[in-house]
Amino acid sequence: MEIHKTEFVLSSPDVKRMPPPEMPEFAFAGRSNVGKSSLINYLCNRRKLAKTGATPGKTRLINLFHIDQRWSLVDLPGYGYAKVSKTEREVFRKMIMSYLTQRSSLARVFVLIDANIPPQKSDQEFIYELGSQQVPLAIVFTKSDRPRQNELQKNKNAFEAIMKESWEELPPIFLTSASKRMGRDDLLNYIELCLYPTVPPR
Repeated sequence: MEIHKTEFVLSSPDVKRMPPPEMPEFAFAGRSNVGKSSLINYLCNRRKLAKTGATPGKTRLINLFHIDQRWSLVDLPGYGYAKVSKTEREVFRKMIMSYLTQRSSLARVFVLIDANIPPQKSDQEFIYELGSQQVPLAIVFTKSDRPRQNELQKNKNAFEAIMKESWEELPPIFLTSASKRMGRDDLLNYIELCLYPTVPPR
């Protein structure tokens, strides 16, 4: 799959204020500072589609984009950002979960995990909640070029080991790097497989 046209539709503070579903939606979620905006820009081959910056937490609304009039990309606020109040973090969490559990057109949520660091409790809790709500998901490790190969494998293995404690079968897992242009084809091919499942996605 290749992306030719990306159209911004709207930013919404609530899933109930979003327009009626027009096409399958693929959402991107992760802790603040995980590199979500950089990955989205890389995926869509657009430098400034999603806002990036030195300060985490740029995304504070549900942002909807139409891709080639075939599918929609949804950029969700980051969770677990420590520099906002506990109340504000809870507002973000409810915004994210209301979209992920109520939006009928959601095809997949890509949960972004920082490959540089050991498994984080906030990521584990988020994924567990998605699993309990039966939200279809895939795991995407970001910044996969930064750690040494043995450190990357160590962090990935540790994360998978934790998931296996409560998951009978692991969801699809991808390794990506926006700066080194890694993993784009794998993600786009998986999205296409979800859109046109000649064989069921893994």
